[in-house]
This record gives sequence, structure tokens and C-alpha cells, in this order.
Amino acid sequence: MKSGIAVFVVFFSMNTCVLFAQTTSNTTLNFNPKFGNADLQLNDAVYTTKINDSIWIDVFKCYVSNIALLQNGKVVWQKKNSFHLINIANQQSLQLMLQTPAALAFDAIQLNVGIDSTTNVAGAMGGDLDPTNGMYWTWQSGYINIKLEGRSNKCLTRNNAFTFHLGGYQFPYNALQKITIPIQQIKKINLVIDIQKFISSIDLTTQNQIMSPGKSAMFLSNQFSTIFSELKQ
Repeated sequence: MKSGIAVFVVFFSMNTCVLFAQTTSNTTLNFNPKFGNADLQLNDAVYTTKINDSIWIDVFKCYVSNIALLQNGKVVWQKKNSFHLINIANQQSLQLMLQTPAALAFDAIQLNVGIDSTTNVAGAMGGDLDPTNGMYWTWQSGYINIKLEGRSNKCLTRNNAFTFHLGGYQFPYNALQKITIPIQQIKKINLVIDIQKFISSIDLTTQNQIMSPGKSAMFLSNQFSTIFSELKQ
């Protein structure tokens, strides 16, 4: 009798594994940092803005979190505990695998740019949230949602440098941004992050350094949230 029960358990488990394998699918999420039509590169690459300003990018990192897929405006799938650090210096960070139901239909992706207040007050964590990634201020200020550093001929600063460390989770300057992006390709989602669009929204002669939470950080975080779009095929 006992052996019969054991056989049943093994049979049930094997069938459960097969069923799981047949009902799930991998959707690839690719992030494509760009400067206009050009792929974003660090340090020596020179980019020209529409006002003929020469731009060099030295650092670009940002957090995306709470990734979800939508159909007709409703969430149909959500990645649990999704905190992902995009780092242009680490090409592996530009791709994520989303394990979704095989027959899932969706027409948009939703995500947060930054880290939510609940996670911030929990203190520094590990993995992509590890402070050694250089994206954490202090327990009081929390995580840096967006870090963009570079140089511009328009910057009247030492070495023509600009530094934007954007974040903050406390009222009234919560910099977290939720964005929804319509998509057409569901097996491979390719998202553009156009740094040129962000830079073009700033007058670098007068605004070239933000390194703490506040009104300016929240405003520029909102500007940053508009530079995501689906890559046109």
C-alpha cells in the first residue's frame, strides 16, 4: 500500500512539471539606452544635441521596478519583487527574462522608474539593491533612482561636468515615476531610453548638478520618465 502511494506522488509530480513547462513562456525584455538614433556609449563617444552642444556620457544607471504587463489597461501579469538596476557599463543588465503564461495576451508594459517608499524605509538590501552598486545615499535619503554623469560644452563647471543623482521618497518630493508603454512585439520587448531627449529638456548652463532629494530632483525624474518608448522595427 505504501509503495502504491509513492508511485502516485512521483507520477503526479512529473505531470505537474510537464504541465508547468507547457504553460509558461519566456519573454525577453531589452533596454536600449540611446542618444537620439545612436547607441549610447560611455566616456569617449561624443554626441551633438539639436543646439550644437557636444555631450559626453560617463555614467548612466537607473532602477526599474514593479514590472507588469497590461491588456486593455488592466494588469494581466506582474513580476514579483522586481528591482532591476540598468547600468550601461554592464551589458548583461540591459536584458531581463520574464517568465509568463504561454498564452498570455498583452499590449503594454508598466514599470516604475525608481524604488518605492516601502523598500526605501526597509534599508539597504542585497543584489541589485546592494549599496556597493553606488545607488544608495543614506537610510534617510534612500536609493538614487537615476544617476547620469557626463560633460557638456555648455556647462560652466570644472571640466564642464554635469551630475544628476535623482531620487527621494519622502513627501512632498517622492521622485518615483510609474510609466506605461504601449508595445507591439510580445515575445521580445525592446525599450528605448533616449538620453538626448532628457538632456534637451535641461538648460545645462544653469542646471547641471543635483545630488539630493528635493523639488528639482522630482521635476527632472518626471522629465526622465518621458524618454522611454518601444524600439521601432
